[in-house]
Amino acid sequence: MDAYYTIKHWLKLGRWQARRAAAALRWGPQNLHRMPALIGNAMPKSGSHLIIQVLHGLPRLGPFVNTGFPPLNRGEDNRKLPVDATLAVLQSMRPGDLAYGYLRAAEPYLSTLKQPGRATVFVYRDPRDMIISHVFYATQRHPGHGMHRYYTEVLTSMEQRIDAAILGVQADGYHLSGVRARYQGYLGWLDQPNVLCLRFEDLIQNRDTALNRLLDYLTGYGFVPRQPRRLAVEMLMSAIDPARSGTFRKGQPGNWREHFTAANKATFKSSAGDLLVRLGYEEDDGW
Repeated sequence: MDAYYTIKHWLKLGRWQARRAAAALRWGPQNLHRMPALIGNAMPKSGSHLIIQVLHGLPRLGPFVNTGFPPLNRGEDNRKLPVDATLAVLQSMRPGDLAYGYLRAAEPYLSTLKQPGRATVFVYRDPRDMIISHVFYATQRHPGHGMHRYYTEVLTSMEQRIDAAILGVQADGYHLSGVRARYQGYLGWLDQPNVLCLRFEDLIQNRDTALNRLLDYLTGYGFVPRQPRRLAVEMLMSAIDPARSGTFRKGQPGNWREHFTAANKATFKSSAGDLLVRLGYEEDDGW
């Protein structure tokens, strides 16, 4: 980490400590200590920025703290951290801290997030919409993305890019796992009884229900908002503004229908198997 990012990190450490002190003063140090360290987890391009906005509304309701740090598994320079460094960040979280990241359902994360005093919200998204979001992000919003040149210089059509994102790419120095493999690493969160799993689509279209589920979940950890439930939900809603996300493009569920061709649908069905059924987005492959 160079000097710029080192200084940036130390400034954030100071801000985090100041926020913790302010939360303890406002809500009481004992109440802050009783709160879980809360992680918003998601696959890339599947709602991470949306869920952290929701979680950042919690300090208005009770003793939670916006740590202000990058994703758990990213450094200040946005490079992916190795597992041991990510684990160290996780273990440094204190009661009431809020964070987000892109953690696979694998060790050491599974056992770490099962420990007392930790709570996890996992957000997942229709894989077809995730693919479209990924392609637009790599081609239009992030020229430094590892797939940018492949999508813009090797491939010549949106249909080809979607197929590549479905099947994966292992050629000419480019590496991208297929959609089935990408989801496989995260599906295990759906089987964890202590993890609250929310669909990205519900946070967009059924927000009231999704936020009530979040508050119900936190109640199990001893969190009691100081506001009536209806007001608490409205305050969390007011924290959501997808346009503030640096990766925001459209974010509307079902956008894949505007881009998938019949050939893309066939490729997805043959490659992803029962993934959509497993996630509850389709009843069969008749879509």
